Amino acid sequence: MFAIVDYDTGNTRNLMKAFNYLGIDNELTDDKEKILQAEAVILPGVGAFKAAMAELEKRNLVNTLKKVATNKTPILGICLGMQLLFDSSQEYGLTNGLGLITGSVEQIPDTGLKIPQMGWNQNRIIQNSPFDDINGQFTYFVHSYYANCDRRNIISAVDYGISIPSIVQNKNVIGMQFHPEKSGSVGLELLKTFQKMVKTNDFSSN
Repeated sequence: MFAIVDYDTGNTRNLMKAFNYLGIDNELTDDKEKILQAEAVILPGVGAFKAAMAELEKRNLVNTLKKVATNKTPILGICLGMQLLFDSSQEYGLTNGLGLITGSVEQIPDTGLKIPQMGWNQNRIIQNSPFDDINGQFTYFVHSYYANCDRRNIISAVDYGISIPSIVQNKNVIGMQFHPEKSGSVGLELLKTFQKMVKTNDFSSN
């Protein structure tokens, strides 16, 4: 079972529909034991970093998610959920994140493009991984902040005035800045790839 973390932040309904369409058993839950026992954990997210971390703290899920990572259970963070995987964010003041991937979340700089980035953008591969099929494909983004992290953790990126990581990975911890559940057949294939990685325990890109 894939546990989708329930903390009142995120587009969970469409995400669950996507998993159901793919035949992937899933449950929306904030139950710590269910999360710890899950085959994989999905951390969705829409909104502000500070408020999301406060809600995770309120539900006593921060240490639970850190334990999930320590136990080598696969984690997939989506959009804001990806950003929460990092050490900190500058959004509305410095806020500590989960610290599962080294790096900080910073505002997309003004390069003349509209902020937030909202819409489709084309991905390019930075390093080989099971997600290689994303190269040249378009996925759907909605965000004003991006992950500033080491290149070794960047699987793919998009250009938006600067290079913005679109998929990041640290062993069993993976993040997607875009919304796979809103990215049509490309997004569904990426979720299927993640499921295959979980089944085969193949997180070899790092």
